[in-house]
Amino acid sequence: MNSCAVTVLEEFEDVKFSYGVSDEYSFVLKKNSQLYQRRASEIVSAIVSFFTSAYVRKWREFFPDKELKYPPSFDGRAICYPSSKILRDYLAWRQVDCHINNQYNTCFWALVKSGKSKSQAQDYLKGTQALEKNELLRKEFGIEYDALPVMFRRGSSVFRTKANKAQTPENGASAEKLQTEIIVDFCNIIEQSFWEAYPSILDEEAD
Repeated sequence: MNSCAVTVLEEFEDVKFSYGVSDEYSFVLKKNSQLYQRRASEIVSAIVSFFTSAYVRKWREFFPDKELKYPPSFDGRAICYPSSKILRDYLAWRQVDCHINNQYNTCFWALVKSGKSKSQAQDYLKGTQALEKNELLRKEFGIEYDALPVMFRRGSSVFRTKANKAQTPENGASAEKLQTEIIVDFCNIIEQSFWEAYPSILDEEAD
């Protein structure tokens, strides 16, 4: 899925940032984007269809021995947030939701694998808080939640960043050129430090 999101950023220059977890991805366009004359239905149609085609095209790359049994489909919607703060609040909410769902699912499937039915596992976890779930994983299954792969705990952020790339011109003199590259990171996008490290994501003047 991360590879599909990278492909979307490569195709649509107006997409500045993407956050994904499981089969859900959010794509952030430039505030002043004129993509498809800002018609929401066309933007959604183009991005969703392109993401789906990338998914089909890259299937063999990641699952060479597994057949794609049916055509995948994704839906989408466009939301216009009035400020960068509200946009950040939305992205923070998605990352918090990623953690909550991953923690619950880790506990749920550990209980099922231990012999409980799915309904018993649901009843067992009903009303439990984060600390209680961590204690369950640690004491009953020897799992340290904070040691699980960070991609599953935080989700994936896909964005452009600018970096100096060494080049060797024809005259042989060394030089550096500022180039843009797309990276995938499993970072904490709730903290202010992330946005301070990559201000161009929300800074329209940086384009």
